[in-house]
Amino acid sequence: MYVCICRQVTDRDIHKAVAQGARRMRDLREQLGVGAQCGKCAGCAHGVLKEARETCASAACPQPA
Repeated sequence: MYVCICRQVTDRDIHKAVAQGARRMRDLREQLGVGAQCGKCAGCAHGVLKEARETCASAACPQPA
């Protein structure tokens, strides 16, 4: 599903970013541009980020140094 229409970012994009090391909204903003335009997606993006971090915690995702 699309999370950020302005930047065409999907929930899969966020999960992929988390698997590559993104841990905060700031990381998503820098990597994907989420929340950088109109900001209406921030709440949804934060929820997907939290879900992705939980999924990653139980999988073999890289952990921050």
